[in-house]
Amino acid sequence: MAIQVLIIDPLGEYYRKGLQAAFPSIDIRTVATRPEVGELMADVDVICAMGGLRVFDDELVRKAVRLRWIQAFTTGTDGVTRQPSLKREVLLTSMRGIHGPQMSEMALLMMIALARDYPRMLRNQDRAVWDRFQQRRLFGKTVAILGVGIIGTDLAKRAKAFGMRVIGISSTPRPLASFDRMYARAELEKAASEADFLVVLVPYSSETDRIVNERILSAMKPSAYLINIARGGVCDEQALLAALQEKRIAGAALDVFAREPLDPAHPFWKMDNVIVTPHLGGQSDVYHEQVLDVLLTNMKCFVENRPSEMINLVAH
Repeated sequence: MAIQVLIIDPLGEYYRKGLQAAFPSIDIRTVATRPEVGELMADVDVICAMGGLRVFDDELVRKAVRLRWIQAFTTGTDGVTRQPSLKREVLLTSMRGIHGPQMSEMALLMMIALARDYPRMLRNQDRAVWDRFQQRRLFGKTVAILGVGIIGTDLAKRAKAFGMRVIGISSTPRPLASFDRMYARAELEKAASEADFLVVLVPYSSETDRIVNERILSAMKPSAYLINIARGGVCDEQALLAALQEKRIAGAALDVFAREPLDPAHPFWKMDNVIVTPHLGGQSDVYHEQVLDVLLTNMKCFVENRPSEMINLVAH
């Protein structure tokens, strides 16, 4: 029987055509969203989709009785791994490693926008107000990067090009190019106290749940900014809201939230010292091409029964 593949994604047809050209013998079906899956799960061997809770739930996994492999189109796979019906023997792979350039550019965009108060410029333009105000440089400032993986090291290199001092916070501290100093995760409070910008890049897990909390926010300078482009759950949003309202930190740029989409009534939307973006950090104009490259490599390994050679295997 041919391998049965289900792709759940608005760009499913793009991925199907790319896969089918390389592997004409496999059977590929596509749907754009989770509600369209219906009864397609019964004979599926492979699911390809974003790895979050908007796609994955326990019913989806439980009904896929033949499931052998899940290819997440994201770095994060917590939406998959938390499903009780996920069998240990099911292979799980991610898109870890493809997000460095776009995530780094998002972090730099947010740092510049916060430092220069770009939202204020746009508000003034809307009102045709000529308002000249003090500007801050990135040059000479300290950025602390919480999470020193592929994205963190990419950001460090780019931040150095802006003339910034770069410090890293890692569960496995080690000397790395472009970092001026490295702290252990247990020293996060110390690192936060030195930062003009604290950029959060750690994946979400039980160890990183609300790792940026009241204690860490209290350690930050009143002139410092928080940037979270990792996962909403790594930041205590209530503690952050209080710190922002009380002006204990200068501001924040947030691309991710504990609950998404962010509630339209949430105070973050209306705060002058907060930039809200709708989980855009990992996206790019070539994301689909990056995904397909990984998907083709992993499908070849899967078809040829070489699972140990698949890219970005995730233990679960």
